[in-house]
Amino acid sequence: MRWRRYGEQAALLDCASLEEMSAARATLTEAALDGVEEIVPGARTLLVVASAGALEAARSLLASADLAHPPAGDGREVVLDVRYSGEDLSLVAEDAGLSVDEVITLHTNAVYTVAFTGFAPGFGYLAGLPAELHQPRLTSPRTRVPAGSVAIADEYTGVYPRESPGGWRLLGHTEATLFDPSAAQPALFTPGLRVRFRSV
Repeated sequence: MRWRRYGEQAALLDCASLEEMSAARATLTEAALDGVEEIVPGARTLLVVASAGALEAARSLLASADLAHPPAGDGREVVLDVRYSGEDLSLVAEDAGLSVDEVITLHTNAVYTVAFTGFAPGFGYLAGLPAELHQPRLTSPRTRVPAGSVAIADEYTGVYPRESPGGWRLLGHTEATLFDPSAAQPALFTPGLRVRFRSV
């Protein structure tokens, strides 16, 4: 891990892997250090916005932490009902050398964790996709992906919170609301949340 200054009130932690970033995020979140205002995870980075003293405390904490055994978090979990009828479901099955039913079983049997958010408000990158389903993005992205589309790309699965362009492979659709700007907590997906998918 390597720390870099990020302005006067923040530091950016470069991590070796998604797992290391997630462990560092969980450790800092559980510690709830005074003076830490915000923790923003990325695929291999963690931005810590804090006072100078709190940044030093965060550095010391992570230097001595056992990141191989991070805190488990608060145990929050959501289950999303999905109609597995996506445009790319057969393509995913073919490329994986599996049947469509096997793809659905693999996708629904896994427990995912929101690793970080981005791309669009409410879009979460969910880690935990079974290795058999790791596939690249589409060669040519779609100009329109419907809101609620459940998709996979590389090592992640995710749900499009609103209609937008996108190049992930579509497995199905959920009616769940992923982002509501009028809600007290606008985004359903927040880092650390566990997610399951249920076929309906």
